[in-house]
Amino acid sequence: MAPPSLVVEEIYTFYGLSQVLFGVSLEVAPGECVCLLGRNGVGKTTTMRSIMGLTPARRGRVVWRGRDITSKAPYQIARAGIGFVPEDRRIFADLTVWENLDVAGRRRGGAGWTVDRVFDLFPKLSELVDRQGGFLSGGEQQMLTIARTLMGNPELLLLDEPSEGLAPLVVEHLKEQIGRLKSQGLTILLAEQNVGFCLDLADRVYVLEKGQIRYRPRLCAREGADPLSRHGPRVPGGRVHPPPVPRALSHSRVIASIGNLTNGPGCSRAGSDRRDRQPGCPSRGTEA
Repeated sequence: MAPPSLVVEEIYTFYGLSQVLFGVSLEVAPGECVCLLGRNGVGKTTTMRSIMGLTPARRGRVVWRGRDITSKAPYQIARAGIGFVPEDRRIFADLTVWENLDVAGRRRGGAGWTVDRVFDLFPKLSELVDRQGGFLSGGEQQMLTIARTLMGNPELLLLDEPSEGLAPLVVEHLKEQIGRLKSQGLTILLAEQNVGFCLDLADRVYVLEKGQIRYRPRLCAREGADPLSRHGPRVPGGRVHPPPVPRALSHSRVIASIGNLTNGPGCSRAGSDRRDRQPGCPSRGTEA
């Protein structure tokens, strides 16, 4: 495996006096799709925001392509090649689909993502090119948000719960398009609580609980591996490497193994981030 392009080392993140992350560490290698899996309220969104510089970590480091970006501003991190697709979409409601894409366009040597290439990935958007963002459905807004981020030509795409609140058919279509991005070699860090969505896309999975990485399973073809070994083997320097998990494992077995982490009862919060909700807490309804 190639050396990781993104390394998150023992980050501790707070909202005011409320601590949300407790020493989160993860790695993403070039071309990988890595999933941060966990129920609402465990710190997935906060981890993404810490990487992007929106909620900087008080301790620990975020290293991108060998460069420490922990204290960098979000716009500097975006210019360095990291694109962020937030859970709440943040499209420009008064701008048309075309204007939302055009305002985010950034060329790199004349290559990369263009409006035509984005429309090839999401053909539905080409039919809505003159429609204002505020009049799109939830699924159409999610496509537009991903497309707008791609117009910045990121090398790493951070996707924060792209399937939340969407109808099953829309989720399936979105999964196919994210799979296309992965097949084209785009590096992806995906935060999700939908286990099936995650396992269909991810090469590796980190399971978050109460602001900490509890499990580091690896999805691969090795037989006889424990699907949720709590710790992987250590190498010199103390780094924990994720243990393998057989790709052939059924979703039901994996879901059963981590059900107490991703579907546990209660509505306690890991922190004050309103986006990190627990089951039973108010959340958006299903959108088409």
